[in-house]
Amino acid sequence: MLQLNVKNETSRLRAVVLGSALNNGPTPTVDEAYDPKSLEHILAGTYPIEVDMVNEMEAFNKVFQKYDVKVFRPEMIENYNQIFTRDIGFVIDDVFIKANILPDRNRELDAINYVIDQINPAKVVRPPDDVHIEGGDVMLWNDYIFIGTYKGSDYKDYITARTNMLGVQYIKDLFPNKIVKEFDLVKSKLEARDNALHLDCCFQPVGTNKGIIYKSGFREEADYVYLVKLFGKENLFHIKRDEMYNMNSNVFSIAPDVVVSEKNFTRLNNWLREKGFTVEEIPYSEIAKQEGLLRCSTLPLIRD
Repeated sequence: MLQLNVKNETSRLRAVVLGSALNNGPTPTVDEAYDPKSLEHILAGTYPIEVDMVNEMEAFNKVFQKYDVKVFRPEMIENYNQIFTRDIGFVIDDVFIKANILPDRNRELDAINYVIDQINPAKVVRPPDDVHIEGGDVMLWNDYIFIGTYKGSDYKDYITARTNMLGVQYIKDLFPNKIVKEFDLVKSKLEARDNALHLDCCFQPVGTNKGIIYKSGFREEADYVYLVKLFGKENLFHIKRDEMYNMNSNVFSIAPDVVVSEKNFTRLNNWLREKGFTVEEIPYSEIAKQEGLLRCSTLPLIRD
């Protein structure tokens, strides 16, 4: 059996589900785009091709091998996008929570059933149908659980709004001893530079007391101020609008002092090194065209 344990974003990683770009299927049509960034690249004819995405994911896999991390991959579904495993489930402490994802994507969860079958069934839960929550919106920080949501009355009109307030309440009820704090995120159906698809598109902790943040990703300044007070402004790397668009906050920590980052994130990577981090740089800019990056491609199962 897998003994799940995830309490934060940065403790030493031991086991993870890494998505797959194999047999990814044809470029989606305009009507099939789930987010404005994919739509932008579909319209421009620059949507990523399978061979490039496979190569990027293999570079990520090699970093995991370097650090002796146990890597699970989804079973292959023909002509199907299975890159973003963070959307389909997530672990809090020793509980695996299946996400209520967009209905078109349910098969992605089936493709990791062989992993879920290795978990104590009493530790696997699925929220009721009206509870929407995706792993990209759930950020663990020891006693805290940060959750991205969208509080607008037009929630149902936004395919980019993935976690509702019922999702926040569900996590509060499931983990009564945690401090659960929701963040109201900026959403856009048409402009990727103004769309925080998930919380990890505008915020992520690194190390033991630092973080990457994009102020304009929060609808309420009070939510941004909350994080500044908690982490300290001097410990936060503030990214710019284009850096948010390129997914600079969507890096992935293998250990408190090891961060996997996109090789073109020059300003961020230099800051991380200045702060004492080992930065494992890999190419991931093609996958980024689908409004997801390194954190989105992973589903951590066990950390120290």
